[in-house]
Amino acid sequence: MKKKKSFLILHGWGGSGPEHWQTWLAGRLAASGEAVRFPSLPDPDAPRLESWLNVLEKELAALEPDTGQTVICHSLAVLLWLHHAELPMSRPVDLLLLVAPPGPSTRAPGIESFFPPPIHPAAVARSARVSRLICTDADPYCPEGAAAIYGKPLGLEVIKLPPEAAHINTDSGYGAWPQMAQWLNAREDPFQTGTFGVTK
Repeated sequence: MKKKKSFLILHGWGGSGPEHWQTWLAGRLAASGEAVRFPSLPDPDAPRLESWLNVLEKELAALEPDTGQTVICHSLAVLLWLHHAELPMSRPVDLLLLVAPPGPSTRAPGIESFFPPPIHPAAVARSARVSRLICTDADPYCPEGAAAIYGKPLGLEVIKLPPEAAHINTDSGYGAWPQMAQWLNAREDPFQTGTFGVTK
């Protein structure tokens, strides 16, 4: 019998709408029998770090134990996780995916409390047994380059998608993302296999 896994999917600024790959992925994983949590974080259009952290802590506590826990963060939720990693934690998750974090030039009104994010590799390493940064070199929300300002200083292995993937959202064609679902089901690391790709 297949062992059930637990997933916590965290959206970014403004939330993930019905056409976003996170929404698609949550439905796909749930349909395959996995335990999926996909909370609506408070005030997504004007988020506050403290309130998002409170929800994150509750969601982590609610994950089913011994199920291969995976956390998937997109955009502003990546910075949320970096702040969370600074806090005392009882146990790390098994797999952490940090997708398309915004850079410091994206300090738009309403998200100031998330900046500057802590960049402490030891803290991130404690927060997850395996961590991956998934990004592009042409993200309009991170023109500084996520691999340079997050991946390298945090010591993360980086999965770079083609430039047309941009912010890896609906605007760049990321609704259904079968490669992501296949990876999570098979636990084959695309950093090693080179099979992680664009859906368009």
